[in-house]
Amino acid sequence: MSLPASEPETSPLDARVPALARAAGATLAEQLAQRLAERIEQRLLAPGARLPSVRDCARRQQVSPSTVVAAYDLLQAQGLVEAQPQRGFFVRTRRPLQARPAAAPAAPAPVDATALIRSMFQGRDGAPSPGMGTLPEDWLDAALLQRALRRAMGPASSPAGLRYGDPAGSPVLRESLSRRLADLGIGATPAQVVTTVGATHALDIVSRTLLQPGDAVLVDEPGWAVEFARLTRAGMRLLPVPRGDDGPDPAVLEALLRAHRPRLYMTVSVLHNPTGGSLSPAVAHQVLRLAEAHDLIIVEDDTYAWLAPPWATRLAQLDGLQRTIYVSGFSKILAPQWRVGYVAAAPALAQRFIDTKLLGTLTTPQLLEDAVALCLDQGALRRHAERVITRLDAARARTVRLVREAGLRFASPPQGLFGWVDVGVDTDRLAQRLLDEGCLIAPGSLFHARPRPTTLMRVNFAAGQDPRFWRRLRAAASVGK
Repeated sequence: MSLPASEPETSPLDARVPALARAAGATLAEQLAQRLAERIEQRLLAPGARLPSVRDCARRQQVSPSTVVAAYDLLQAQGLVEAQPQRGFFVRTRRPLQARPAAAPAAPAPVDATALIRSMFQGRDGAPSPGMGTLPEDWLDAALLQRALRRAMGPASSPAGLRYGDPAGSPVLRESLSRRLADLGIGATPAQVVTTVGATHALDIVSRTLLQPGDAVLVDEPGWAVEFARLTRAGMRLLPVPRGDDGPDPAVLEALLRAHRPRLYMTVSVLHNPTGGSLSPAVAHQVLRLAEAHDLIIVEDDTYAWLAPPWATRLAQLDGLQRTIYVSGFSKILAPQWRVGYVAAAPALAQRFIDTKLLGTLTTPQLLEDAVALCLDQGALRRHAERVITRLDAARARTVRLVREAGLRFASPPQGLFGWVDVGVDTDRLAQRLLDEGCLIAPGSLFHARPRPTTLMRVNFAAGQDPRFWRRLRAAASVGK
């Protein structure tokens, strides 16, 4: 099957991993061990990951099984892997030399967050991959950002950039955000808005303000693995709530509330990561009713707000920021390095968040915040978002067609930036096979609070339009079926 004329002649998918060389100054076993050791050091093979079986590895690397056994023995001697009888070889979980005392025992982080970021936010040699978590660079508007930054800097004589900013954040941006929230049906004065260094920082401020080690926290499952890891490393107990197409399962949510009395529920209402689903009004009302009955605070993460229609159901809209805390940001729509986020909450909580922010970062970069305010107030960000949504709609349609042509299916209706695809085989093992092909994917186990084998994976619609990737995935998935 020939490629469409519009496709580039070369792509990241053409950059396969070089074959082992028999005259490279080292034995084949040493070369293979070195290759796997590099993946372990780079966290492309995370702690606890299972190495390919001896037979599978030998076939893919075109070497004998004895060479693979020798390579695995070398890795075991280096303390990088461990053999488990009847199960295979696994990457060792490294432990600190000295255990730090904690107020409450915490389980190991459910996923290596750095492995997720390395593997999904950038492909091999910086090239995009279908598992990436951001928009492609050529979809972003660098000129828009440059213009906004120049205007925010003002005249050279202005001392604004030489001072600490307002502890709550740029007053100009907080005024703009109050108007933006009103467009979403969320009433919040500028005094109820606190700016942060991205949405992840906002979530961290909320949890450090309201939680103590040992507290139980409700989370969506599947959900955002970096948030799972952050909460677990802070000593929290995660209580996963199954996520369906229209939101969390109310029956499971109620059972967990009765059994554990959690303090917070961290959830995504609109364009959920990784399934793409959005909260229905009926489920939203059930969630808020349960929150009222069990004295629960809901932290609503609306990271992908600019890719969703403003009329989408949001808990903060229905609740009026009484039991909800609203979090969002701009790095997903403007640029990953524009780490500007914010949290909106009841006035008393907003003041507590400012105190926590002061202890962590003193303040936030007001120059960048003023530039974002300019993008908002002049309508430039709205127009940019409209262009991105139009482009994303077309990319999603193409990717959906390619997924179905590959004989795969979506576990949830395809919406937003991400699709939740069932490939029919263990995606952890599939990820390792594709790594040898120069492809990085986001296996489904990364999105579970307690990782387990799954046939699901997350695909970025904007980065999943190359038919060669889906042909390669189908071929890799067919191995060992």
